[in-house]
Amino acid sequence: MNDENDGYFYHPLENIEDTDIFETAIDRRVFNHKLSPERPYTYWTLELYDQENGIRGGGGLGILAADTRRVAEQVDVPFVLITPFYPSEAHQVWQDGKIVDLHRQVNYLDFGFRLVDEVFVKCCGNLCRLEVVEKQFKSTRILAITEPNFGELYSGLSGSDHRLYQEVCLGFGGYQALKLLGLKPAIMQLNEVATFFAALVRLDELASNGMDFYEAVVYTRKHTLYTNHTLVQAAEAEFSLEQFERFVFPNLKSKPVRKWLKDKFIDGKIRLSSVTIEIAELRSGVSKLHARVANYRDIAGERVKFKAITNGIDMEKWILPEIMKHYHDDEILDEYDLPTANYSEKLKALSSSEILGLKEIGRRILNDVLAHRPDQNGEILKLETNDIVFDFKRRFVDYKRPNLPFSDPVRLREVLEPFNAHYILAGRVHTGDERMAKILSEVLSVVESDDYLKTHVHYIADYDEELAYALSVGSNVAINVPIVGLEACGTSWEKDVANLNLLISTHDGGVADGSMNSYLNVYGASDAEEAAELYHRMEEAASAWQNGFDLEVLIQKQLVEFLPVVSGTRMLNDYLDYLLPE
Repeated sequence: MNDENDGYFYHPLENIEDTDIFETAIDRRVFNHKLSPERPYTYWTLELYDQENGIRGGGGLGILAADTRRVAEQVDVPFVLITPFYPSEAHQVWQDGKIVDLHRQVNYLDFGFRLVDEVFVKCCGNLCRLEVVEKQFKSTRILAITEPNFGELYSGLSGSDHRLYQEVCLGFGGYQALKLLGLKPAIMQLNEVATFFAALVRLDELASNGMDFYEAVVYTRKHTLYTNHTLVQAAEAEFSLEQFERFVFPNLKSKPVRKWLKDKFIDGKIRLSSVTIEIAELRSGVSKLHARVANYRDIAGERVKFKAITNGIDMEKWILPEIMKHYHDDEILDEYDLPTANYSEKLKALSSSEILGLKEIGRRILNDVLAHRPDQNGEILKLETNDIVFDFKRRFVDYKRPNLPFSDPVRLREVLEPFNAHYILAGRVHTGDERMAKILSEVLSVVESDDYLKTHVHYIADYDEELAYALSVGSNVAINVPIVGLEACGTSWEKDVANLNLLISTHDGGVADGSMNSYLNVYGASDAEEAAELYHRMEEAASAWQNGFDLEVLIQKQLVEFLPVVSGTRMLNDYLDYLLPE
């Protein structure tokens, strides 16, 4: 079999003209393989970022989960997303020169969820009661488990008792919730190893109901997909056998399953990735590069291969409606938001005046959002239509390098000042990440020490969906400079490209699905070299926004390369093609 990771893994339906063919293909793969409202595609995630429905995630994994469900709804795929409903959500403010975490209580009833019933899991000798709540959307639903002391997303250290408790509740409680509704999962997609327990309880149910243990293992493996969103197995937390004795084993009925699981411990410790790899025959990475370089090994020490299915976005949610109308009216995208057969030719008609007009609409949206989102100085930023705006809008973690543009403040000023440009910094520091909080403080100290930068560099705290959308539609240039080899995919850059922003990026994650000359590439043998190249690219981008011909060339080149990548419909289609081959 050819290694699909050596080239593009996009389903051939991406360029069809007749959308009826696409719809027929979806129907054939879905309903001919017993995927139905009673036997749905089940999608397990510890994180969902769907503010409209009251569940606030922490980053890209949660955004992706919400997008996947919405796309499934759009193409009428029976789909259940199983996740916790966290009764507390974290917010951040910039106060007295530092990040301050705030906590807000939320109630699922305020967001249209209905209480289904209760389920129970055994932990530490206690029977823990969980509420099962749901919200339906045509062919899809969000099925959530919750209880008043469940805490926040990612509360506690990754190897802590509380984190294990949350993960066990999602798996054992979530599976019971499906049974309450009379649903049997046709497919189980496990997003990251924290969802392993959902597959474990399915294995336990099959084995305890009379199926031969090895047959139960084979059945579970063939119907389970493990989707990995990170790159390095060594960075994953470990749990102890003693923790499993208190939180996991009391919930298992089958002695062979208990023995199977106990045998996976090495020196009294277990990594969930090792057992997730064992229980899922299907495995996917979230970009071509990620699938090639992810360094995960099974119990025997053999390197695990991943299928490359690059993340996509719900374009109807994240792309300015006027831009989407342009894509559809000019037959660049079809009704499923997939590129048409001749989309690259159609893009040649996209003019700089159209680009500027569409970005003007987005700029108004950005200003509306910024009107209630003060910067680090407590000031409200009001941008003019012709102002050039650079932005960095990503999680504040080391490898994404939010501080790289500030490594040479004199040079940064030389880039921004001739264009009277603004730089907006937005992103969340993980609670407890003192190092990144310190780096953010240092960056803003650098900004404050320069009389130009302090009025043109703006940190907007409490990064969320609202701000992410506003910056995507209202900025001009997106900065994406992860250390090459450390970004699994990323989807912020996909929103930027489709919203007609210029992309400045290292060749990493999903960006590496395209060629290096399709965007403003940053490269170098050291941080200093990459910073120098970044400043050069920023000058090039700012100049392009003042030169219609250059702007057209750069925007068209990005869209030709990346429109086939960013579509969430393409992503779901690839998953269905992998999970339910014809």
